[in-house]
Amino acid sequence: MNAAAEPLEFASHSENLSSGERERLILEHLPQVRMLARKIHGRVPENVSFDDLVSTGILGLISAIDHFDPTRHVRLKTYAEHRIAGAILDSLRRLDWAPRQQRRHAKQIDAAIASTTQCLHRSPTEQEVATELNLTVDRYHQWQVDTRGVNLGRLESKACDDSGNRDLLRVLSGDAHEWPSALLERKELQHTLASAISEIPAMEKTVLSMHYHDELTLREIAMIVGLHESRISQLRAQAILRLRVSMKKLWPATGYRTQAA
Repeated sequence: MNAAAEPLEFASHSENLSSGERERLILEHLPQVRMLARKIHGRVPENVSFDDLVSTGILGLISAIDHFDPTRHVRLKTYAEHRIAGAILDSLRRLDWAPRQQRRHAKQIDAAIASTTQCLHRSPTEQEVATELNLTVDRYHQWQVDTRGVNLGRLESKACDDSGNRDLLRVLSGDAHEWPSALLERKELQHTLASAISEIPAMEKTVLSMHYHDELTLREIAMIVGLHESRISQLRAQAILRLRVSMKKLWPATGYRTQAA
């Protein structure tokens, strides 16, 4: 966190925070959420959605900001890290809906099949797998019934036939730009960009607003503000440069895409 944000951080007891200060802290710590989510995502099964981890981590961040007590002499960044990671890990525990015994039996069946296949150099029969597990065939059948559905597939998957990719998430959600994760990220980006724009000089802000919001040409802007067109071009270029520098600080490098002006 930069030095300028430090006084705000230690004055951020929940009842003393304005809505603007609270939003500012959330935006400043979003990169921390993504970093922790990416770190945890690398250690979990591939069917776990990274976007879901980020969404849960954001809830943990908001909870950290709302409950932060500066009198404990702990940095908000450190406190938030524990709350973010804790929220993500709690969500992962809730995802594992199967009872532990069923999960253990499913792993034992997988291990037995793999072991007997390696020893016999062929696909084992049910009797051979049951023997490896020290079970009767009937008991083995019961294990299979109990563990059915424990290993779920993911919505983003490939079809097992020749039809190519069958991404069910796309079928269910329609346009990828309208997925909840995409909408959330777009909204976060808009807030971050608005924060960056608020920090640039007034004249540069005016030029950007007239050019991109009001869709005026540089010549038209020059006539309105009484400056030469070349100066307006310089102000626009300088404003874009400032925004790029600010966005690199406020948003992860992989979290946005810059568009040519």
